[in-house]
Amino acid sequence: MSQTYRSTRSAVKENKSFEDAIIQGLASDGGLFIPSEIPKVSSETLDKWSNLSFQELALQIMKLYISSDEIPESDLSDLIKRSYSTFRAKDVTPLAENITGEGENLHVLELFHGPTYAFKDVALQFVGNLFEYFLQRSNKDLPQEQRKKITVVGATSGDTGSAAIYGLRGKKDVSVFILYPTGRISPIQEQQMTTVPDKNVQTLSVKGTFDNCQDIVKAIFGDSDFNKRHNVGAVNSINWARILAQITYYFYAYFQAIKKNPGKVKFVVPSGNFGDILAGYYAKKMGLPVERLVIATNENDILDRFLKSGVYERSDDVAVTLSPAMDILISSNFERLLWYLAREVLAGGDDLKAGEILSQWFTELKTKGKFEVSASVINCALVDFDSERVSNAETTATIKDIYEHSQNPKHYILDPHTAVGVCATKRQMTKDNDKSINYISLSTAHPAKFADAVNEALSSFEGYSFEKDVLPDELKALAVLDKKLKYVEKADVELVKAAIEEELVKMGL
Repeated sequence: MSQTYRSTRSAVKENKSFEDAIIQGLASDGGLFIPSEIPKVSSETLDKWSNLSFQELALQIMKLYISSDEIPESDLSDLIKRSYSTFRAKDVTPLAENITGEGENLHVLELFHGPTYAFKDVALQFVGNLFEYFLQRSNKDLPQEQRKKITVVGATSGDTGSAAIYGLRGKKDVSVFILYPTGRISPIQEQQMTTVPDKNVQTLSVKGTFDNCQDIVKAIFGDSDFNKRHNVGAVNSINWARILAQITYYFYAYFQAIKKNPGKVKFVVPSGNFGDILAGYYAKKMGLPVERLVIATNENDILDRFLKSGVYERSDDVAVTLSPAMDILISSNFERLLWYLAREVLAGGDDLKAGEILSQWFTELKTKGKFEVSASVINCALVDFDSERVSNAETTATIKDIYEHSQNPKHYILDPHTAVGVCATKRQMTKDNDKSINYISLSTAHPAKFADAVNEALSSFEGYSFEKDVLPDELKALAVLDKKLKYVEKADVELVKAAIEEELVKMGL
C-alpha cells in the first residue's frame, strides 16, 4: 500500500510523502498531518504478530505507514534496531503484570527504560535516527554550503525536551532548540536537558507556562520567512513519526497480557497533549481488539470536560500539579481525533469536508477561546474513549497505596503521572466489576524524575529512601555537571526567534 499524508485542516486534496510530513512537522495551514488511510490488520495477521519481538513488531507496523519507495525495508529495520539498542530493557517496553496480586489483572506498561527514563524515548530515539537518515540521503556528496539542515524547535512540559535532545544530540546538520517554562519542570528534568554538552543543542528557559511555549513554537512554524531561512522541524508530539512509533507498544502489551489471561483489554493513559493515547486509537482502528481507551487527566482536565460537555475551551489558568508534564490546557494531538470524529459524524466520510469543519473549529478556538460540538460527535468519541479526572490528593494516595500493597514486586513505586493513570484504572475496575478484563495502565516516567511528589507520598514509610530505592546512578551523576541554558525573560515569539538566530551563529549553522 502506498501511504500519503494530508493536513487535518485542509479542504483541498493533498498527497504529502512520509518524509515531507516528518521533516515539515506541522502543515502550512496550521493543521497536523494524518495518513491518507488507517491500514486494517486481520485476525490472522494479529496471530502471526503475537510472538514477534518489539523490534520485529515495530517493523511490521511501520511498513504499513511508510512506502518502501521512501525507506526500503532493510533500512527501516536498521533504523528500528539502532533506535531501541539504547534501551535498558530487552523487551523495550516490558509489562509489569498483576502488580497488586493475581486476580486483579492490573498491569503496568513500563515505558521508561530508554536513555532519559521517560516514554518519549520510544518515539524520539527513532525520530532522531529518521531525521539523520533523511538528511544524509539528501546531503550525500554535497559541499558544506549546499547541505540541507534542519533547525528543530520544540516545547516541553518536562520529558519531551530531554528525550528530543538525547535523540538528536550530535546528529550532523541538525540543531535543536527546546523551550520550557521556567520553574515549572522538575529539577532532574531540567538537569537532563541542560547538561548535554553537544554543540548542536540549546535549551531556552521561558518565563511563562507550557502553553505559552507551545504557542511560540506554533507561531515559529507559521512564520514562512523564518522557516525558509532555517528549515524548522518538529519533534513535539505533533510530529506524525512520534505517534507512529508509539503504536507498537499497544500491540506488544496487548499480546503479553492476553497470553496470561485471555480476555478483554482496556488501556488507561495519563494524558496531556493526547499523543500517547492517540497511538492507542490508531492501534484500535487498525484492528487491535481493545475494549476502551481511558483518558486519565490531572486537575488540568480539558479532555475530561470535553467528553462530558462537548465544549473545548482554552484558558491561561494552568493548575500547578504533582504531574507537571500533564499541566496542559490545549492538547495539540486532540485535533487528529477531532478530524476523524468530524469526518465520521458530520462530513459523511468526506475528507475535504472534515478539513473544512476542523478549520472552522480551530478558528473559533483562536477568536472566541472555545468551540462546541454536537452530542452526536461526543457519542462517537465515547465508542472508543472514557475519561477520569484525578486530583493531587488522589495522586499522592495512589503512590502510597501501591507502595504499601503491591505484590509483584513488593513496594512498587509509581511516578505521579503513572499514579494518575493507576488511580483512574482502579476507578474503572470498580465501575466495571469484570474479572475478565485486563487493565493496562501506561507508566510514562521513572519515579526518580519526580522526587518531590514521590517523597511527599512515601517519606513516612519506615525504611524508605529515595537515594537507595528510587534514584538510578545515571541520574545521580547529573547534579554535578555544568548547565548550558539561555533565559528568555518573556513569552514572546520575537525574543525566542532572536535567541535561536544568535545561537545558530555560535553553532556555525
